[in-house]
Amino acid sequence: MKVRFCEHNKGKGKVYRRLHEEFPDLNIKIKDCIKQCSACREMPMATVDKKKITAADGDSLYLKLVEIIAGASRHD
Repeated sequence: MKVRFCEHNKGKGKVYRRLHEEFPDLNIKIKDCIKQCSACREMPMATVDKKKITAADGDSLYLKLVEIIAGASRHD
């Protein structure tokens, strides 16, 4: 599973750090651009295996990402 954040997205730093601490083996990176500019300007977001995940704030994004990661690990 690949989790990507855009360098220009507001709120990404806290979410990135929390995910990196909780899931150190996960492939999580901050990229220069993840080609989601319209959503990136509007709200906190990330991509998980190229699927766009958005939320109203950083905490909500973190919770959505943890849910996706946990769901994926149950299916392994």
